[in-house]
Amino acid sequence: MSTPPRTTHLPTILVHAKAQGNVLYCEDGLSFWGGVDPQTGIIIDAHHPNHGASLAGHIVLMPTSRGSCSGSGVLLELARNGNAPAALVFREAEEILTLGAMIAAQLFDRPVAVLRLPADVFSTLSNAEHAAINHNTLEFAGQSITLEERSAEELDLTDTDQNMLLGQQGKALKVAMQVLCNIAVAQGAHTLIDVSRGHIDGCILAHDANLDFAEMMASMGAKTRIPTTMNAISVDQENWQTQGVAPDFGHKASRLANAYVTMGARPTFTCAPYLLDEPPLYGEDIGWSESNAVIFANSVLGARTVKHPDYLDLFIAMTGRAPKTGVYLDQNRAAQREIHVNIPEQYDDALWPMLGWLTGVKSPDRIPVITGLEHHSITQDDLKALCAAFGTTSAAPMLHVRGHTPEGDIAPTADADRIVISAADLKQVWHKFNAASTQVDLIAIGSPHASLPECRALANLLAGQRCHAATDTIVTVGRHVLAQAQAEGIVARLEESGVQVIPDLCWCSITEPVFPPSAKTLMTNSGKYSHYAKGLSGRDVRFGSLAACALASLTGRTSDLAPGWLR
Repeated sequence: MSTPPRTTHLPTILVHAKAQGNVLYCEDGLSFWGGVDPQTGIIIDAHHPNHGASLAGHIVLMPTSRGSCSGSGVLLELARNGNAPAALVFREAEEILTLGAMIAAQLFDRPVAVLRLPADVFSTLSNAEHAAINHNTLEFAGQSITLEERSAEELDLTDTDQNMLLGQQGKALKVAMQVLCNIAVAQGAHTLIDVSRGHIDGCILAHDANLDFAEMMASMGAKTRIPTTMNAISVDQENWQTQGVAPDFGHKASRLANAYVTMGARPTFTCAPYLLDEPPLYGEDIGWSESNAVIFANSVLGARTVKHPDYLDLFIAMTGRAPKTGVYLDQNRAAQREIHVNIPEQYDDALWPMLGWLTGVKSPDRIPVITGLEHHSITQDDLKALCAAFGTTSAAPMLHVRGHTPEGDIAPTADADRIVISAADLKQVWHKFNAASTQVDLIAIGSPHASLPECRALANLLAGQRCHAATDTIVTVGRHVLAQAQAEGIVARLEESGVQVIPDLCWCSITEPVFPPSAKTLMTNSGKYSHYAKGLSGRDVRFGSLAACALASLTGRTSDLAPGWLR
């Protein structure tokens, strides 16, 4: 489930593997994508309390994971190169890393043990120095804990599900249904449901595991059976050969994208599929991956999807089925925490990324409802920024904004508590995001992909002026927005100012030399990229409103003072 209560469940083994190692306890959940180096296993999330620690070979404890759906791929890469944790131990339900461990075991014979423990056993283990897992037994500090095993036989499957599971529709569908059933059991589901459309997240070449998985499934004859869109990829597919991209990387990234297209996915190449024509409808059951897309679909559109891990997204698209659990169910969509916001009447668009990020910090493991904004005007782009930033710090698949989102007025659960956020709290976030030099070498817009109104607004802010010679300005967009912006003349206006507008890839997948190698400090209007950029790029980060970014683009510098509305 997406926002699980702390239950008295039995100690359970979800992925089998013999393991032993020193215990590494992470009090806060961790996004493996953007938070862990996929080659070394070192925590690179600059905002995480365990930053710099190595997960390799350890028995790693955390309440649950958080952040990106791509964490499953990072774990698979670590398992394949020998730098994965010896075991992962969770207190709450967890799907992303569990799925990665299942794929590592089933398709690559590189198992990583995964356990889920009740709170008391979890707490005791967190204080131990060393632990071992042998078959169905967890041993530490002189204790021996028997681990329960769950079986896919517990599920109520249709005849079609059973046929796929038994391999009567081919090897690829057999693999897909086996993994779907295993993750359904791990999530506590009793059956599967039909979903109407999918979105593939694992098409970024963050490591070779994504390519190997996709080509392995394509070679088995895997095909999608529901309409399926694709996330941003790692290159501008039509232009990378003229952008200085290394041929080996460019060809691999294109092979990865093409593998999913071959399997039936549409080459949309956007991390904002909700901006495409005909977005999901209120109440529609869909099977999406990519954290910001999932949170926006649930929160703003009122569609229904669990935050499905990478690789499971393909299996859902192949079968048209998903575990009936989490926020697919009415009872799991209610807010469990109220976040009441006290802010000045006047503010700029920097509010929304900071508020989303801070709301996730204050509600890391449950769905919140934000109150206090009922009389404010909020745009779809504001909500887009809010949801994306929220997804970096919370494991929840959705949030509500009272008076502004479809389910925002539904009563919270009876046990919901209340937290107040003030302008002083937001000012602290601003300073946390702005510890770098005020000289800016790169302006990064489009995380998630910029919308047409955002592109138009940036062009208006620049007003035909030339960007500073020492400051690159890059906007990443989906192909559909690029076409609209070209037709309206916006792209031409931006290019006249010296702005690069690049489709297909996004800031979460951009690499050198498209990412300017000489840049030391970047500035962004994205809370999501503010969180991940240091770990992904190694650069220092500044944050500000779109207007502040445009001004820095023109001058090459930004202010060290918080915006006036926070002062």
